[in-house]
Amino acid sequence: MSTSRFDQLYRSILLSKFFTKGWGQPDSMKKLFKLRQVIRSREGCRQIVPADYPIHIEKQTKASDCRILEGYFESPMVKFAPGTVPPEAEVARFQMILPLKWKNQLRPLCIHLAGTGDHGFWKRRTLLARPLVKEAGIGSILLENPYYGVRKPKEQTGSALQNVTDLFVMGGCLILESIALLNWCERQGFGPVGLTGISMGGHMASLAAGNYHKPIPLIPCLSWTSAAGVFTRGVLSGAIDWKLLQSQYMTRHLEEEDFRHLLHSPEADSPAFCLGREFAKTYPHSAMFLKKLQHMQLQRQEEHDIMASRLIENYQKLTLAENKSHDAQDMKNLLTNKSKADEKFSKARRRR
Repeated sequence: MSTSRFDQLYRSILLSKFFTKGWGQPDSMKKLFKLRQVIRSREGCRQIVPADYPIHIEKQTKASDCRILEGYFESPMVKFAPGTVPPEAEVARFQMILPLKWKNQLRPLCIHLAGTGDHGFWKRRTLLARPLVKEAGIGSILLENPYYGVRKPKEQTGSALQNVTDLFVMGGCLILESIALLNWCERQGFGPVGLTGISMGGHMASLAAGNYHKPIPLIPCLSWTSAAGVFTRGVLSGAIDWKLLQSQYMTRHLEEEDFRHLLHSPEADSPAFCLGREFAKTYPHSAMFLKKLQHMQLQRQEEHDIMASRLIENYQKLTLAENKSHDAQDMKNLLTNKSKADEKFSKARRRR
């Protein structure tokens, strides 16, 4: 797939470079890949982020159309993977945009995760959260991404991550922090609560929703199953020093077999994963095939329902006929017994 002209133009405007320090420390890479085996499990995430994980509200303000709360908590990733999260990103910060008055007993909320380059809260608060409050009475939680806004390391320029490992740390933080917020919302009586995000935010929201132990609404926008194509062939491919990454990979003492073992995903061998991958590769034809399959299943279900109705109807007719047969036989026996009784009574009177 070639890079589009629009991507080339967009890239020429941006001067920032990604992964200028390379892959990151080998020890950190090994630690992150090993911890990934735990994070991908819903039960593992439940153990890392308990239901009563502490979250604090430090400020509340009232605007003309909503209430704005500001809160913070320590990212669960700090204790889960010590040494991997930069000091500036250790404390997760968020804003809540709530209606002045709820429309009914429900208190619906949506957690918005930031897309690439979305620092701070202003953009999501203005374009998403306030319209949701005004038009639908739905509150919002805006979580600040690690490496963005007040959580950006001092040495980092803009949104350009310095190490490849920073991308994995960001993902791990957002998964665990979203789960902590979901648990907190449940404790506070909010609900239903959903997850959403645009571009990278939608991908991170999908990861968080997939690792939560309860079913929740998920609305990923302009996102996909992987960002690999963006870095290797898309708009950001020209912003990466590939020679530096290749040089570090070749010179560092990281055993190739060990590295491959860390990268291996057991779920990649599962039938569900393979079907999902094929579905993504052949989209939109796969979606059309799925609709046809669903239509066929509905037709079969209708046929089964018709057959079942006919069987029930025939059974009821047979039961009714059998009951009528029993009723006729009982009446015949009753008349016979009455006749015999009358005969005995007549004989008894004649004897007298």
